[in-house]
Amino acid sequence: MTNQSTINKLIEMHMTPMADAFRNQLTDPKMKELPFEDRFGMIVDIKYDTRKSNRLNKLIRDAGFEQSDASVADIDYGHGRKLNKDLIRRMCACEYITEFRNIFLTGATGSGKTYLACALGMEACKHYYTVRYIRLPDMLLDLLPPEITETFRMPSKNIQSLPC
Repeated sequence: MTNQSTINKLIEMHMTPMADAFRNQLTDPKMKELPFEDRFGMIVDIKYDTRKSNRLNKLIRDAGFEQSDASVADIDYGHGRKLNKDLIRRMCACEYITEFRNIFLTGATGSGKTYLACALGMEACKHYYTVRYIRLPDMLLDLLPPEITETFRMPSKNIQSLPC
């Protein structure tokens, strides 16, 4: 089997990062000095990292965050905000998810509830949990029975695709 046919087969099997890594190893003279196991391990590591990265990006995209750049590291713990840094740090570990607990954020308009929710959601995505960002008014409208609204309304995609 030639190297080019191996690369073509890797691409056909949707393993393009492995094909790229193999191609790079073929062109790098320093790689010939390494044993086969090390070179193969490097190729597998590249594919593994690419899959994990793609999965994380998909989780973040599918979550529908209003502020997809939110980060727990950027939270302002200023004196007037009354945020419990230890509690937020514990929530970043996502233990509340494994304990089947929910988080409710309340506060005045402009106090940073959306940012905090998106930041915590991003942390959950980084732990590879499926997250869905839904605003309360949208969720309440979706949960209203048709008798109250006097019309049949299809639930939004946010509620409709949530796993039970």
